[in-house]
Amino acid sequence: MSSVLEIEFAAQDVARTRFALSPLWEVVASLRVLLGADAHGLHRRWTEAVRPRIAAARLDLTPLTSLVTVPTAGIPSFLVPPPTVPQPSLAVELAALRATPPPLLRTSTPPARAGVAALRADPERGLARLAETIEGYWEAALAPYWPRIRTLCEGDVQHRALLLAQGGMQRLFDDLDPHLAWDEGTLQLASRCRSGRARLDGRGLLLTPSAFVWPRIFSDVVAEWQPTLRYPPRGTGTLWEERAQPHPEALAGVLGRGRAVLLAELTGPASTTELARRTGLSAGGVSQHLSALRAAGLVSAHRSGRTVLYARTSVAEALVAQSSGPSPGSS
Repeated sequence: MSSVLEIEFAAQDVARTRFALSPLWEVVASLRVLLGADAHGLHRRWTEAVRPRIAAARLDLTPLTSLVTVPTAGIPSFLVPPPTVPQPSLAVELAALRATPPPLLRTSTPPARAGVAALRADPERGLARLAETIEGYWEAALAPYWPRIRTLCEGDVQHRALLLAQGGMQRLFDDLDPHLAWDEGTLQLASRCRSGRARLDGRGLLLTPSAFVWPRIFSDVVAEWQPTLRYPPRGTGTLWEERAQPHPEALAGVLGRGRAVLLAELTGPASTTELARRTGLSAGGVSQHLSALRAAGLVSAHRSGRTVLYARTSVAEALVAQSSGPSPGSS
């Protein structure tokens, strides 16, 4: 049964409410999914693709899994401080994590206390190892998919910004999530973990869309940082669906046929060998085309164990979307 957490807004809080994306939060939220927090199977395609890559990379995730446990909902606040800019890179967020002051290395989540105690015993080395673990996990599990995730979250932020402009906070929160309701300067959140009243004290509220939290909202309103809500963006259920294939003919005039075919095939991360098998191109030809696409900012490379996986960048995703309509000459 849900309780209700009431978050009080003053005028200054309304003025400082903002949106931001967070690669570091997606690391934590996606790890929870891999650990079993996906009862509805929303991310099944992703987990089935990622588990063998993590195994192949021989990643020791203990520094991270000692802090992120399932089914316990609590996550140590210091692990995911709110970003200070709208779209930070993972490197920027990890720099902040490495610089966490030792007094902030604490948690109210019992299963995470042993992991936090290990960090407090040697903060500099422990935080460095934790950041290195996150980097390895990111490269194997999230980096190849980040353009798709970021596009989803960016689209949601643009939608919410328009609602805010049209109808203020009432319109924004009425549409944000069924767990939220706005009532005369107070945001009411149906929560499984907290109840009572919380004040923002002029800090405003940070709203972070997250691909891996559905059907929940994660709130952190008591930490030293800006109070934060992480919520599922619109369209999360379609995130891993097969995308419409672009017409290589539409791209071939710009990229050349071989590169256009490869870009069309990269609906998900794939290796040179796999792309050669699927397209009928030689492995050497695929490698040359991928190098050119990478130099043009259309393809990124990510190592998974001994394999290098290639994926579309955000620029390529936008290009593919524009070329996925009716083929040239069709009626």
